[in-house]
Amino acid sequence: MYSLHRIIVSLLVFFSFHAAFCDNPYIIRGGPGEAGMGSVCIMRPGFWSSFSNQALLAHNRSPGLGFSYENRFSIPELGTATAAIVIPVAQSSMGITYSHFGYPEFRRSAVGAHCGLILSENISAGIGIDYFSEKASGDYESFRSATFEAGLFIRASEKVTAGVHLFNPLPNSLRKTFMPSTLRAGAGIRLNSMLFAGAEVEMTMGQKLILRAGFEYMPAKNISLRGGFCTENTSFSFGPGYMLRWLRIDLSFVTHERLGITSGASLI
Repeated sequence: MYSLHRIIVSLLVFFSFHAAFCDNPYIIRGGPGEAGMGSVCIMRPGFWSSFSNQALLAHNRSPGLGFSYENRFSIPELGTATAAIVIPVAQSSMGITYSHFGYPEFRRSAVGAHCGLILSENISAGIGIDYFSEKASGDYESFRSATFEAGLFIRASEKVTAGVHLFNPLPNSLRKTFMPSTLRAGAGIRLNSMLFAGAEVEMTMGQKLILRAGFEYMPAKNISLRGGFCTENTSFSFGPGYMLRWLRIDLSFVTHERLGITSGASLI
């Protein structure tokens, strides 16, 4: 027999991504460095943002390994753990991600292979292939599916950058289970050597339009302070980052108007 706690947690697991978070639950989001900026990241090269827009992978010119954990509303059963690796190859970079969400009664895992390529001095493009697996206890049917995503990065000027990303452009008639498609577009500006600001718009099939805005301020070479806002659930976010020689540490805290705070941490 299920305890009351397990019943409540099970309901949250099944519906939190769709009711509390109306964005696409199958997209592997950026790490805490991006979450602290309101998840504004598709126009800003970085380790985790490379998997939000594969075109940014081409600008990661050194090998990297990262681990990230998101603690949603301080409920362990809603936690998401992600690992990723980046390997530069000539004028391109390859990336592999693995993400795991849930607990034994319901869990979702995702594996992705990504590639970014520099096309010209100011333009890069990228593509990724993703495989998803969902398992639930009892009589629920397991779910497996594959799709792809693609992105474009444009350096409009020395200070202004723009990005476009499309997830799951395949028609759902080709799969047994519905998977939403998402289009994101955004632009950012480096106001000076210490301050970057950007904004994004996100459109997901069957959902409301989402607007995001965020900034990153670097008072010192190895310290970052971030803040952001998202119209989805009237969400505010903030978080610090610290670079210690070859190791980067990022933290994030994202509010929800009803459910509390989601925290995140990563090591790169």
